[in-house]
Amino acid sequence: MTPQKYIKPSDARSYLSCHRRVWFDNNPPPSMEQAEANPFDLLIMQLGMRHEWNIKRQLEKTHQLVEATSPEHTQDLIKAGVEVIYQPKLVDETNHIIGNPDFLIRTASGKYQAADAKLARSGDKAEIQIKLAAYRKMLGNRLPALVIHGNGSTSEIIDDKDRLADEFLQNMRFILAQPSKPPARYSHSKCSLCSYVTICKPEFEEKQELTLIYGIDSRNAPHLEAQGISTIRQLADANPEAIADMPYLKGTHNKLKAVLQAKSYFTQETHHIGDTQLPTGTWVHFDIEANPLNDSGEDHVYLWGLLKPPYNWQSFEYIWTDGIEQDKAGWLAFLDTVARLRAEYTDLILCHFSSYEVSNIKKYAKRYSMEEHPTVAWLLGDNSPLFDIQKPIKEALVLPVMGYGLKPICKNKGLVNFQWSDDESGSQWSVVQYVNYLSEPLKTRREQMKKDILTYNFDDVMATRKLEKWLREMNL
Repeated sequence: MTPQKYIKPSDARSYLSCHRRVWFDNNPPPSMEQAEANPFDLLIMQLGMRHEWNIKRQLEKTHQLVEATSPEHTQDLIKAGVEVIYQPKLVDETNHIIGNPDFLIRTASGKYQAADAKLARSGDKAEIQIKLAAYRKMLGNRLPALVIHGNGSTSEIIDDKDRLADEFLQNMRFILAQPSKPPARYSHSKCSLCSYVTICKPEFEEKQELTLIYGIDSRNAPHLEAQGISTIRQLADANPEAIADMPYLKGTHNKLKAVLQAKSYFTQETHHIGDTQLPTGTWVHFDIEANPLNDSGEDHVYLWGLLKPPYNWQSFEYIWTDGIEQDKAGWLAFLDTVARLRAEYTDLILCHFSSYEVSNIKKYAKRYSMEEHPTVAWLLGDNSPLFDIQKPIKEALVLPVMGYGLKPICKNKGLVNFQWSDDESGSQWSVVQYVNYLSEPLKTRREQMKKDILTYNFDDVMATRKLEKWLREMNL
C-alpha cells in the first residue's frame, strides 16, 4: 500500500491555481528538469525573505527568539516556553500535515500563535487565509494567526477562515491519493506561466480542449459539452443560434464570437462582427509602468509615457520618478504634461490599451484628494480624451489569438506584426528592472537600466500606434 502523502499548507498557491499543478508539485514528472523561477518570482522571493528577516530582527530586540532546526527541536522549544520560535517545523501525524510558518509567538496564556511575514498589503488573499488557518488547526488552539504585511500593518486569521482550511485539506487528501494526474482545463493566463505547460498543453491540443479558445473556460465548457460540443472542431461547426444560453456565454452575439473564435483556431483568419469605431482627433499614445513592490502599500507609477506626432523617438515624452518619495511630484508632472498637450492639440485623444491607465488615474486622484482638479475632472469626465483601443477590437473583431492582450495581437505576424526591441521585456520584467535600478550603486549600470525600461515603454506606445494604423487600414 502506498504511504499517505503529507499535506503542506504552503501548497495553497498551486492548489488555488490548478489541482493538476499541485499534484505535479507532489509527484514531479520524471523526465522534466526543475524549471528555473522567472526573474519576477525570484524578486518576490528575495523581497519576501528580506521582509521576513526584518521582522525577525525587530522581534529579536524585544523577545527571546530561537530558530528551530527540526520538528523535534520545535517541540522542545515549545515545551521550554521560548517566546518566539523562528522557522518552526510542525507535524500533525494524525492528519498527515506538515507546516512551516515563519514564526510561532508565545502569548500571555502560554499558548502559541502562528505568524507569517507577507509582502501582501492585506490578509484577503485566499492563499494566505488557507495557510494560516491550517497552521491554527495544527496548533490546536483558537488563537488568531497573524499576517505581518510589507507595509507594516498586521491582520488576523480567525475562526471564520476554518472552512477554507477544511476544504483545502479535504481536497488535498483526495488529490494526493490519485495515482495519476487529475483532469484539468486550459487557462491561457495561468497555464502560460506554469512550468508544467509543456506537459499539459500538447495533451489539450491533441484532444482539442475547448478551453484553448478565448472566451471558453471551466465555467461554460461543461455546459457546451452537455450540448454535445466537446471539441474545438465541433464548436467551429456549430450553429450559434442552436447553442443554448449558459453561464458566461449568453446571447447570440457572444455565442457567434465563440464559434468564430473556434474557426480562427483552424484557419488563422480574422472575422469582422462589427465596425471598429475610432474617434477622430490628434492621437497621443499613453502607457504607464508601475511598481507594486514598495513599502507604501500602494502601487507607484514611476513612468508615465506619451507618444505624440510625428510618432518617433524624438516625440516620445515621459515622466520618470526615482522611488516612492517622488510619487506625488510625478503625478503632478503628468497632469501638467496633459494640460500642455490639451492646449497644443484641441482635439486630443489619449489612446491606451485596456483599463489599467484609467484605473491608476482614478487611484492617484483619490490618493491625493484631487478629484476636482480641472485636468483630472476632464480626464475622468463625460468628454474624456481617454480612449481604450482594446474595446473596439474585442467588440468588433475575432482574432486568431488565445488572449487579447497588446503583445499577442501586435506581435502576431498575420495581424499587426510589431516586434518589441527586447523580446523578454514585459510588465513583470519592467518591475524587476526598476527595483534593481533603485538599488544599483553603479551609475553607468543604472543609466542602462533606465534606458532599457524607457525603450520598453516606447515600444508599448509605438505598439498601440501601429495597432491604430492597422485598424484604420482595415476600415478603408
